[in-house]
Amino acid sequence: MTSEEKEKPPAAPNPLRANLERLLASGRDGALLRFGLGQALLHEEQPAAAAEHLREATRQDPAYSAAWKLLGKALERLDRGDEAEAAWRQGLAAAEQRGDLQSTKEINVFLKRRARAKLAADPASKA
Repeated sequence: MTSEEKEKPPAAPNPLRANLERLLASGRDGALLRFGLGQALLHEEQPAAAAEHLREATRQDPAYSAAWKLLGKALERLDRGDEAEAAWRQGLAAAEQRGDLQSTKEINVFLKRRARAKLAADPASKA
């Protein structure tokens, strides 16, 4: 199954997503707006579209650890584990720099899961 096949066809946008899209269309762009759109799209099982908005959120605010964390989740759902790991590492650095203990803990959990999954998938590690 390709990452495109994992993406569900877009449903009617939920009211929050529709409002955020209207704000974006009106020229009000910002990291928080992009984060909200990414979060809504991820909730609607549209990880590719979510990743686009979350990537833009992190471009606009590289210290936005929550956006990095969610970007990693979107990329993971697209079977782009190495990119997810890179996003989480960026988010971890941002979280640690800001003293964001909750994001630090959560991202460390994602990185540990990723490391275990890579180890389990590597046939050489089982020898």
